[in-house]
Order: sequence, then C-alpha cells, then structure tokens
Amino acid sequence: MNRNGVGVLILLVLGTLLAGLTGCKEKQADAAAEAPPSAKVISGVDVSFFAVEHPELYPIETAGEFQAPSQLSVTGIVFPDIARTVPVISLASGRIVDIRARLGDTVKTGQLLLRVRSEDISGGFDAYHKAVSDELLARKQLDRAKQLYEHGAIALGDLEVAQDTEDDAKTTLDTATERLHLLGSDPDNPKGIVDILAPVSGVITDQEVTNGAAVQAYSTPNPFTISDLTSVWIVCDVYENDMANVRIGQPADIKLNAYPDKVLKGTISNIGSILDPNIRTTKVRIEVANSGEMMRPGMFASVTLFGKGKHTYTAVPASAIVHLHDRDWVFVPVQGKFKRIQVVSGEQLPDRMQEVLSGLRPGQQVVTNAINLQNVIDNE
Repeated sequence: MNRNGVGVLILLVLGTLLAGLTGCKEKQADAAAEAPPSAKVISGVDVSFFAVEHPELYPIETAGEFQAPSQLSVTGIVFPDIARTVPVISLASGRIVDIRARLGDTVKTGQLLLRVRSEDISGGFDAYHKAVSDELLARKQLDRAKQLYEHGAIALGDLEVAQDTEDDAKTTLDTATERLHLLGSDPDNPKGIVDILAPVSGVITDQEVTNGAAVQAYSTPNPFTISDLTSVWIVCDVYENDMANVRIGQPADIKLNAYPDKVLKGTISNIGSILDPNIRTTKVRIEVANSGEMMRPGMFASVTLFGKGKHTYTAVPASAIVHLHDRDWVFVPVQGKFKRIQVVSGEQLPDRMQEVLSGLRPGQQVVTNAINLQNVIDNE
C-alpha cells in the first residue's frame, strides 16, 4: 500500500471517532432536557377551608350557652349483688344420684335441687338408735332409783346420779335426732338419700356438679350458687384523671346495649381504693334496682355520671352538626369562606338544639344547614 492509501485510512478512522464523541454529547444533552422540573411547595394552605358559590344560601346562627350538671361517660358490666348471692352447701358427703335444677334456672326457697346418696345417713341412724337404747335404759334406772329412794334403800346421791344419767341420755338422743333432721331424713323412715334444697329464691348463676359426681360436705366448690337479681351492680372503670369528678351517692343514668331506648337510674355506692397500674383506672360500683330482671350478669352498659357542680356548655341547632367518619363537625364562616371544625356533641336539647361538649365556644357562628353545605363540597 502506498502512502496515499495509508493517509486516507487514517482520516477515515479519525472521522469515525469524532462522530461517536459528538453523538455521546448529544445524548447527554437530551437526558438533561428530559429531567422533570423541580417541585414548588406552596405553604400555608389549610384544607379545612372551603369556598363555595353563593355563600349567602347557607344561613348562619350564633352558638348559645346553657348550664347543666357536669357529666362523665364511662362503660361498665352488670354483676350480681354479692350480698344477695348465696352458695348452696351440701350437708352430706356422697354421690349425686339426681339433679333437679341447672345453670340459669329460676328457683324458689325450699325447691329440691339435687339428691345425694350418703353414708352419713347410716352413721346418723346408728348414733340415733344407740341414743334411743341408752335413753330407755337410763329412764328405767331412774324409775328404779326413785322407788328405792322412797323406801329408804338408797341415798339421795344415788338418785341424783341416776337423774343425771337420764338427762345426759336425753340430750344425746335429741342431738342424734336433730342431726337426722338436718340431713333431711325422718328418724321413723330411714333412707340413704339426702335432699339438697334451695336456701333462697333467685337464679342459679354457677353450677359445679354433674349427675353421678361426688360431693364433699361443707367444702368448695359448692354445687350451686343462687343470686337474687332484683338488685344488681354496674361495675365501671373510671380513669385516674376523672376520679375528682366521682363521689359516693352521685346519681347515674344507665343504658344497656340490649335495651338502648330505656334509661335506668342508679347511685354510686362504692369507689375502689386500688388503682390498676396498667390502665390507670379504678372500679366504681353503681347499685341499680333490676325491675323485671331485665339486666342480666355480663351485659354491657353505658353509664353517665352526673356531678353536683354545674358547667357551661355550648348549644347549637341540631342541623348545624354533620356526622362524618364517626365524628361530628360544624362549619364556621371565616372571611367569606367556611371552615370545618371537629366537635364532640352531647345530649339532645329542647327546641331542636344540640349540646356541644367541646370544640366550639358560645358566641361563635355556625352554619345551620351543615349537611347541605357538605353535599355541595362533595360534589365539587
């Protein structure tokens, strides 16, 4: 190859390299041009403000105030009154052969609950018959001693000993007889079955025996527990921060989940002396008369406690409150716009007014048809 050919080849190689470098620079420039612009953050925007057309269509009213006793809302559980709960005690040890009542049954005083076959009856009759024989012998000896004393055959001391022996025998016989009666057995009609009767009227709230099981006299667990549910307890948890507002004798309104349309009246009878260190609450006991026994142990209750002092609350038209996402809201006019603020509503008041516990002060203005304004905002 001559020199001219070599020069041409070198020029071709150099041109190719220059073209490649130029293409890389163009690609880098295109990537920079395609990058998104930097974000611009606008601060100070409050999403709770809403602007709508024709704000004059939404009437405004000033929130009022009223005074009412201080209130505290807590939850509680229905419990039987401990003072009205009576255990059913077995007087004899043995094997259960018949059960006449079950958990949840309503029983009357003296009603047969269960029957127990017991060896205690055999021991009781053995002691009874021995006492009968001993008393009969002692009585005969006393009669003989009296006759001998009348004829001067024995001294007065011997007669007194015979009298004392007869008295002891009669005491032993009476004790043996009473023991058989206590076990529910007739001395003239012996049987090995002990009947366990209901000591009081009420509802069986606990059962610890089954048919064929063994039972021990005067020992736990007791076969049954009977509770008088004409008066029950509502046991509530009150937080440490609210204990200053709770007093013994304070009235309370009670609503049950099972009967939401009924309001029951009760009174605080006890405030626990021990605070739960885990959840920082104490137990408050409310005594309630259970008319018709509509309250059953284990029911959930919502309780409102009323204090002696009066507090000032805010009152607004009921239509001024809108319920969204399990919360209550009102709209407040601010410089031609409307601001939605959260409130905590209370009881219904006369004249279609609604109590507001927090979130709004008396004197503030609110939109009276809040649901209409909320619908317009949702459509926008």
